[in-house]
Amino acid sequence: MMSRRIALTLVGLLLAPSIPVAIAEELIPFELRGQSKEKQVPQGSGAGTCSFGELKLPQEFMIYAAGSYTGREIHFQIDQSGHQATRIDVVANSISRPVVLLLGAYEPTIWNIGWSSETKILAVLASGYHRQVVAGLPKNVPLLISSYDNKGPCGYFYVSEETLGSLNPISRRLFGRPVDQVFLAKSGQAIVGNPLGKDIKLVTSPETPPESFLDKSAPLAGSLGLEDAVTRGLLRRATSADAEAWVNALSEANPTPDIPPIAGKGTPRPRQPSLHNAFVVLKEFVYPAGLYGGNLATFYVPKGVPMPMGDPGHSSVYDFKTLRCKGAICR
Repeated sequence: MMSRRIALTLVGLLLAPSIPVAIAEELIPFELRGQSKEKQVPQGSGAGTCSFGELKLPQEFMIYAAGSYTGREIHFQIDQSGHQATRIDVVANSISRPVVLLLGAYEPTIWNIGWSSETKILAVLASGYHRQVVAGLPKNVPLLISSYDNKGPCGYFYVSEETLGSLNPISRRLFGRPVDQVFLAKSGQAIVGNPLGKDIKLVTSPETPPESFLDKSAPLAGSLGLEDAVTRGLLRRATSADAEAWVNALSEANPTPDIPPIAGKGTPRPRQPSLHNAFVVLKEFVYPAGLYGGNLATFYVPKGVPMPMGDPGHSSVYDFKTLRCKGAICR
């Protein structure tokens, strides 16, 4: 278990000019430093085969697996799956023996790797269903990424209590023996190997920072993606006039509904749609990932405006062209 002091030092901010300040994520503030300069098998070796190529392993080393179904959600995308990207910060601490890492998550994930200054990482395999990328690893450390989405040569797996059976076969195939220990990530963090002491210094490589995997063609996720679309003129905030326009359009399309009038009120009009987190679509627009739960929205699509692309999640979409609402909570 980490001490309170270490736990508190694991919080920091890493900003990049290409990412708005609003989506900066908490990262472990490793000291930026590479590993040793000794010659190693380059990343990408063994491409097309489930192999690390000519990687030579010492007689004694540890095989650690770490991960979970998903990590901590981040607010930018790393692929076009429509699933919200996550991040898992991995700290390797193995002073007595070098390590190889098997990392697995189902959701698209950035693995942000650091290690104690006396730890040596020999190789890393990252796997999952959606895209998996590895940050903080020096480029001279062998890296193999095999996911369902990239049709990787090793197939795919993710690490959880329910999926432990997939780990030893892949470990034996790559390294000749089973996994020594599994570390389940919690809240987007995994301490792999020995517990961290009070004075342990953590390092990482600046060669591949997490923000380098930003998919600039994908919208930001969740509410930040919606606000960004407003800023870019793709959406505007909906008003009561937009909700009333929907009611009027329904009434005009069906002026004599087959329902009896209410005494003193006449024939009831359709109910106004929700204005909760509501937007009018103005131009071509791709739904940001993560529009579920508290992030669900309401979209009004006027005639002549293309229907948005992607996954609306739990949101409601009112189409003025067809006068139909699509979504789990449409009235």
